[in-house]
Amino acid sequence: MDIDWVHYLKGMLKPIAALTVVLMAVALSYFQKLGLGKEMLYSITRAFLQLSVIGFVLQFIFNRKNGFWILGAYLFMISIAAYTAGKRAKHVPHGKYIAGASILTGTAVTMFLLVVLNVFPFTPRYIIPVAGMMVGSSMTVTGVTMRRLRDDVRMQISLVETALALGATPHQATMQQVKRALILALSPILDNAKTVGLISLPGAMTGLIMGGASPLEAIQLQIVVMNMQMGSTTVSSIMSTYLCWPSFFTKAYQLEAKVFNAE
Repeated sequence: MDIDWVHYLKGMLKPIAALTVVLMAVALSYFQKLGLGKEMLYSITRAFLQLSVIGFVLQFIFNRKNGFWILGAYLFMISIAAYTAGKRAKHVPHGKYIAGASILTGTAVTMFLLVVLNVFPFTPRYIIPVAGMMVGSSMTVTGVTMRRLRDDVRMQISLVETALALGATPHQATMQQVKRALILALSPILDNAKTVGLISLPGAMTGLIMGGASPLEAIQLQIVVMNMQMGSTTVSSIMSTYLCWPSFFTKAYQLEAKVFNAE
């Protein structure tokens, strides 16, 4: 792994200088008695270490230019995202596995289409950052969808049970809850797409501009990013609702009591 250590260490001077604003936040927390100072320092230290490690890992993978390394990095991101989304929907049985399968499906289908349409070449430099953005968005949406669906069914359990008693299938009995969960989870993505560039410049676009690309080149990539995030999150979110049903109902099409009794 070829690394220009002198150039790297010089480049770290700016991130270190930027710690000044973190210390400002810590000081404000102290004077306002928020008690967040230690957590701020811990969070920023952890972020520094994580980003440093991933930087070296990506440098290694980019130099190898091997498809197996791309797949390994992608599956690693899926695993972390599945664990995180599953924790957010802790009352959903097998939530981590449901989240993992949903995120994998949404991002893999979207990535396949992007590569086939030649939007991105299948190289680590393009695929890994793009996959990371999609996995991150799908993780958030999937976690919200599963948690909201379970909580919504629990709050309206009498309506669902009445529908089941009248002969409705689990799909029919929970159709409104599924719809609300999907709308709630996907609304931030839609709102962000409506206001992108008007309120704030997105990360990918900002990074390109700061890296020397023209604003026109930056917006072209940002449009692609918005499109792929909307596609992957929608597929992942819908997939998670279908995978939740088996754990919500018994084989006799009755609500699983242990799922909805937990607070």
